[in-house]
Amino acid sequence: MTGNMHDDWKEQADDPEVRIDGRVDPGREDAHWQHAWWSEPYCRADLSYDDYAPAYCVGYIGCAQYGGCFEDAEKSLCANWLRIKGDSRLGLEEAMHAIRAAWDHAARQPQAVEEEEDEVLVDAALAAAHAVPARQGAYAAA
Repeated sequence: MTGNMHDDWKEQADDPEVRIDGRVDPGREDAHWQHAWWSEPYCRADLSYDDYAPAYCVGYIGCAQYGGCFEDAEKSLCANWLRIKGDSRLGLEEAMHAIRAAWDHAARQPQAVEEEEDEVLVDAALAAAHAVPARQGAYAAA
């Protein structure tokens, strides 16, 4: 393999490095969606957060990566979803609702805010009624 061909192969790696330059805090975004996912109008009661988490990730990371207008990035976001969806049971159309919600939420967040927690005020009885146990991953004991 020539040096030039090897360089082309490296540029097309399946897992490119993602740099978001502090525009979003992935931990904070994930924490927000872990608490708020089930209250979104597009969420299905028969699915768990594990099904929605990859879509939310595509949305908030995409917002930081591409910025600007969601519609301009939509094709890339779809490709990202198909690449990272893993075991999620969401179809592309369902996932796009979650991706858009996460994009919009990340876009509304103040830049470079440190250690600020999102408060989600929800009636405890409503939360308990919508609680869905997380699926156990199929991991072998190490």
